[in-house]
Amino acid sequence: MPQQPHAFGRELRRRRLAANISLEQLGALVHYSKGQLSKVERGLKPATSTLARLCDEQLKADGALAALAPAETAEVGSTHSLHDGEVWLMQLGQDGANTFHTVNRRSLLSAGAASLLSFSSVNVNISVDTGAATLVDASRSLFREFRRMGQTTAPGTLLPSLIAQTHSLRQMAAHNGSRTRRDLLVLASRYAEYAGWMAQESGNDEAALWWTKQAAELAAAGGDHDLAIYGLARRALISLLRGDSAEAVELAGRALDSDAAPRVRGLAAQKLAQAHAVAGNYDACMRSLDRARELLAEDSGDSTQPVIGASHLPDVVSMFTGWCLQELGRPDQAAETLGAQTARLPDHALRSRSRYGVRQALAHATAGDIDQACSVARSLLGSVAVVHSATITADLHRLARTLRRHPRVNAVRELDPELSALLASTAV
Repeated sequence: MPQQPHAFGRELRRRRLAANISLEQLGALVHYSKGQLSKVERGLKPATSTLARLCDEQLKADGALAALAPAETAEVGSTHSLHDGEVWLMQLGQDGANTFHTVNRRSLLSAGAASLLSFSSVNVNISVDTGAATLVDASRSLFREFRRMGQTTAPGTLLPSLIAQTHSLRQMAAHNGSRTRRDLLVLASRYAEYAGWMAQESGNDEAALWWTKQAAELAAAGGDHDLAIYGLARRALISLLRGDSAEAVELAGRALDSDAAPRVRGLAAQKLAQAHAVAGNYDACMRSLDRARELLAEDSGDSTQPVIGASHLPDVVSMFTGWCLQELGRPDQAAETLGAQTARLPDHALRSRSRYGVRQALAHATAGDIDQACSVARSLLGSVAVVHSATITADLHRLARTLRRHPRVNAVRELDPELSALLASTAV
């Protein structure tokens, strides 16, 4: 549980004095002013998780200080269960905005909501013929295009189409033979999983969890054990981003200990490493990253099926090593690793370039290399505005807070108006 500010401050002071380090010396190591650290030690100002991890690393606290810092992410509500009486509703506003929610069929009828767009009301009749295989192939190709579009499009733009396609495939599966039914259900699960990711990118963690659960159920119904297990890893990431690293460790550990394919277990090991990094456990994090690399190297893959997990990262483990090093309070190493890996990303992968580029800028800023942080950030402002990602925006806020501790630096003064405008637009 998060502790009160004075509890962290007392422990920070105790460890600093035991290490015979002055406030000024510690400030130089973590790139905070003596005055700021003094306020934290006296309990007048709460410590951010970033400061806690930096102090943890410099004072060799082995995660003790990081554990005392409060989480900086908002909580999400509980997920909804899928029942036969549930109706999927999509409402489109005049301004093009869309909202998705589920209601009980009985409630829908009693409310007289028949005029709303209800995907469950569509009756699809597909005959069993040789066209079924063509349908599956076409839907797979379309899915690959959706993933490419997801790199250059706001997530809310894709969600209606992903939801509609998921429902259509599920309905068509009910009217086909067993072989085609399985293929359609598995493909529907891929669409549902990607809808969950786009919901998460939109900032709706509750919807992300709901769609992840849908994906697992559809995969299980289609006999795809691997994707059903991958749902645990996806839930682990959502738990991690909302601040529950203990639940993330438990979920990722279950997926890693399963009998799923090497790629799924490798991705689970990567999520486990991220959870350990947030908890400040360096050794456990590095062991999990090593395990992830071993398992992903064993992956033979299936060229006929869409790739599970990130498809635009040339080296998943190295990229997330950089991500973890930032959380572990080692920003210099993080910036170097993330810089090398983002340079390898394809030009069209705007979402990935924005996500890890902003993370690189944050690492530079945390390490005290303010000019380089501003340079990297400025090059990304346009693409960040295009992809409109809640996870990227969260890191962008952390970057802005870090840069504003250096108001006299010319690069910060020049970047601040553009960065502030972008953050204001993403809050709308």
